[in-house]
Amino acid sequence: MSHTVHPYSFRLGILRDWKSRWFNKKGYHTFLKSDILMREWLVKRLRGSYVSDIIIERSPTLLHFIISTSRPGMLIGKKGEGVETLRKETIRRMQRLKLPIPQEIKLSIEELRSPESNAAIVAQMIAEDLERRLPFRRVMKKTLDKVITNRDVEGVKVKLSGRLGGAEMSRVEWLMRGRVPLQTLRADIDFVRERAHLPYGDIGIKVWIYRGEKFVKDVKNKQ
Repeated sequence: MSHTVHPYSFRLGILRDWKSRWFNKKGYHTFLKSDILMREWLVKRLRGSYVSDIIIERSPTLLHFIISTSRPGMLIGKKGEGVETLRKETIRRMQRLKLPIPQEIKLSIEELRSPESNAAIVAQMIAEDLERRLPFRRVMKKTLDKVITNRDVEGVKVKLSGRLGGAEMSRVEWLMRGRVPLQTLRADIDFVRERAHLPYGDIGIKVWIYRGEKFVKDVKNKQ
C-alpha cells in the first residue's frame, strides 16, 4: 500500500532547510508553539500580498521573521512604514496570545525574483481568480500555460477539489504540463496547499512545480 509524503519534508537535509532556524532544549515546546501560531497569523494577515514563505530565526535576544514576497513594495510601504506597522502588530499579537517576547523583534522583506516558478505564489493567483468567480478550467489552463513558459520550470501540476463550478457534489480535477518526478530526491519540487473561499464552500488547491534536478554541488554553491 502506497503512502503519501509531503514533497518538502521528503527533501529536508538534501535540498530543503528548516523553516524555523533555532534550537533550545528547555524552551523547545514554547518556541515551537509560538512559531506555529505566529506563522499562521502572518499568513492570514498578509493574504493577498503574494507571500511565498516565512522563515523564523531566533537567538537569546532576537526574534527574526524573514518574509519572501513577489511584491515587496506592498509590505515595505513609504519609508518603511509598512514594516514598522507590521512589527508593532506582531508584538501586540504575541502579547494577546501570551507568548514569550524577546528583547528585539526584527522583520526582513526579501524579493522573490521569479514568482511564476514558486508554488505558493501560483496557488494564490489561482485562488484569487476562483474567488472572482472565473471558470475553474479556464483558470487552470491559463495558469499552467503561464508557468510552463518560465525557463526555470520543467513541469507543473495543479489539482482542484471541492464543489467546482458550484456543483451539488464535490469532485477533483487536475491538469499537468511537463513532468513532475515526486520520488526523485534530487528533483527540486515546490509544493503548496491553498484554499479559495467561495460562497458555496472552499475549493482546495494543490500546486506542484518541478524546477529541474539539483545536485550536492549546486546546493552548496547556493548556500
